[in-house]
Amino acid sequence: MGHFEKKLHSQTVFQGYVFTVDRDEVLLENGASTTRDVVRHSGATCIVPLDKDGGVYLVRQFRYAVGEELWELPAGRLEEGEESLETAKRELEEECGLAAAQYTYLQPLYPSVGYSGEVIHLWAAQDLSPVPMHLDEEEFLTPVKLPLEEAVAMVLRGEIRDGKTIAGLLKVRLMRERGLL
Repeated sequence: MGHFEKKLHSQTVFQGYVFTVDRDEVLLENGASTTRDVVRHSGATCIVPLDKDGGVYLVRQFRYAVGEELWELPAGRLEEGEESLETAKRELEEECGLAAAQYTYLQPLYPSVGYSGEVIHLWAAQDLSPVPMHLDEEEFLTPVKLPLEEAVAMVLRGEIRDGKTIAGLLKVRLMRERGLL
């Protein structure tokens, strides 16, 4: 049998626009109990848009929480009742002005397992075509096309530091190398 923790009691201590924080009392496998603070999030989707010439589309976006502009793959939060593929299609259009004829599900990703239950669904998007770009009212970013190999080199040099972007780029690079994508 694997390791476990069992929730005994839960109390919501913060309810925000993007996430909720619960304080849970949990039973440990040794019979003791402890407290876990958990960020509850609706989930998100991250898209790796790949063109036929070996290019990938990233966005430059200022992230307030870290106080800097970052290189990221297009991504967005799941709306209530929305499937991750629909979120992928919506975000690719909104942030990059692109639509894709082919989507490949890559994997679920847990960005911060120590305190968050968030799941980010990674998708590869191929056979791209331009569509009107329409950012959300409070969203400011710039889409940039780079060769996939240059984006991977940026990861290795530490220029790309966003976890979902690192995971998406490296997974796609390895899948292409092995003929899986």
